[in-house]
Amino acid sequence: MSNKKRREALIAQVKEEYASITASGYQQHFHKTATGITPEAYYGTLQNAVIAEIDDGTFDNCASGTEIVNKVAADKSILSGWE
Repeated sequence: MSNKKRREALIAQVKEEYASITASGYQQHFHKTATGITPEAYYGTLQNAVIAEIDDGTFDNCASGTEIVNKVAADKSILSGWE
């Protein structure tokens, strides 16, 4: 599989993961830990940052979208420009 097709597959998986997270019980935890931003806005921004990194090849060593989401959850500093 070419890098482009592999990255497209990872992006689709990441989108599914963040949609699931946004729709799940994580929202309740989110409201307790963040203020001034909705879960949808936060995870949408995070998803866009992750997709940009996938396009740049940052996660070429990852086997799945779930692996990427877990890596980012553990350490957001792997995202360029994330604050």
